[in-house]
Amino acid sequence: MRILIVEDDAKIAQAIQRGLDSEGHSAVVASTGDEGWRYLDAGGFDLVILDWMLPERDGLEILRALGGKTPRPPVLLLTARDTVEDRVMGLDGGADDYLVKPFAFAELLARIRALLRRAVPDESLWRQVGDLVLDVSARRVWRAGQELTLTPREFDLLVCLARHEGQVVTRQMLSEQVWRDPVRATPLDNVMDVHLAHLRKKLDEGRRTRLIQTVRGVGFMLREERQP
Repeated sequence: MRILIVEDDAKIAQAIQRGLDSEGHSAVVASTGDEGWRYLDAGGFDLVILDWMLPERDGLEILRALGGKTPRPPVLLLTARDTVEDRVMGLDGGADDYLVKPFAFAELLARIRALLRRAVPDESLWRQVGDLVLDVSARRVWRAGQELTLTPREFDLLVCLARHEGQVVTRQMLSEQVWRDPVRATPLDNVMDVHLAHLRKKLDEGRRTRLIQTVRGVGFMLREERQP
């Protein structure tokens, strides 16, 4: 899962990022409210861990701005403000959950799992394309019953393609949804090609049925195509 951490305390942000990355998530850190909003406005995150007291714009301002976005990722408000009034204000302000600092990382993970389970009711956390099976929440993938080892970026690429199964995914879509970069540049296209080549090799090498198709001049598609 792609998770955005909006936290101005560098030590806390880095500790959360390292912990989430070790659990197989892909975590991005923003240290100010404005930077966090720029990431969120670009879209593509599955969950947000949001500090309340931030420079430039605070967590409640971000929650209010998020209220009009569709789809909207679930938000875990992380703060040192621990009165009942604060909790009520945060939850009424749009947060989906509320965790007070200091906290145990195990509890943070448990709350993240709970939020992700109910995050997008119309999107399955399991996806299947032919003999390819993805467990999105656990970030595991199998082909023909054999588990494959993917890097976090390769897994994010595969999930993006799977979400648009049978449809063309353009380079611009990959730039926005996988790399979180709305301003796509030529060097990024080269990086995409490298990651897609590695992913294609792991998924399709030695198999009669190929799953990742290149639509020349347009983009890429995930669908079954049997080779002669």
